[in-house]
Amino acid sequence: MNIQQFEDFESKIGYTFSNKNTLLLAFTHSSYANEQKKSNHENNERLEFLGDAVLDMVVSEYMYRLFPEMPEGELTKLRASVVCEGSLAKLARQLNFGEYLFLGRGEETTGGRNRDSILADTFEAVIGAICIDGGIENVTKYILSFMKQEIQNAKNSLKIVDFKTHLQEVIQRTSKYPVQYIIVGETGPDHNKQFMAEVHHINKILGKGTGKSKKEAEQAAAQYALEKMEE
Repeated sequence: MNIQQFEDFESKIGYTFSNKNTLLLAFTHSSYANEQKKSNHENNERLEFLGDAVLDMVVSEYMYRLFPEMPEGELTKLRASVVCEGSLAKLARQLNFGEYLFLGRGEETTGGRNRDSILADTFEAVIGAICIDGGIENVTKYILSFMKQEIQNAKNSLKIVDFKTHLQEVIQRTSKYPVQYIIVGETGPDHNKQFMAEVHHINKILGKGTGKSKKEAEQAAAQYALEKMEE
């Protein structure tokens, strides 16, 4: 990583490192350190360990304050969907982490620069590096600059899953047959479609719903079915 790459990366993340060596360490994979015969401390694994803990703490506190009525079980499920490997790797790709990595030849030739596990670990290592270099206030600002939208997106997705899962759980109390969702129609132009869904159980329509996507329509149908059952 040269001076220009340093400046480009710091501009992307909105933080300037006082100690550039800390940032270099965050991008040093163990495979590279091993090839260069560096010590056990000269790779990003310790920073990754710290970053993992800091990420959990910052995201947990933010969700605790943002969703005061959400029970512990749902908070745990929401956090897990946000700080999972796939989510962190996606954020790392958005910032082109792969191009800054120091990798050993083996990892380089087998696609390590785009591997989810390496990118996610590096994302956590950068969090650890910012924490060490700039303290908890700076690292919190960095984390939330990306995670606020991820948390909201994940919460919206979990809503869709919850109604369908809840309906299936209710049905299974008295029946061994699963519910089925059928898209029965769609209206509007391609950029603004509305889908219509029905939820069926043993040849009976339990509910109908509409939405801007098939999943959203199925969600609405499941919600309607649950509301009818509670009447």
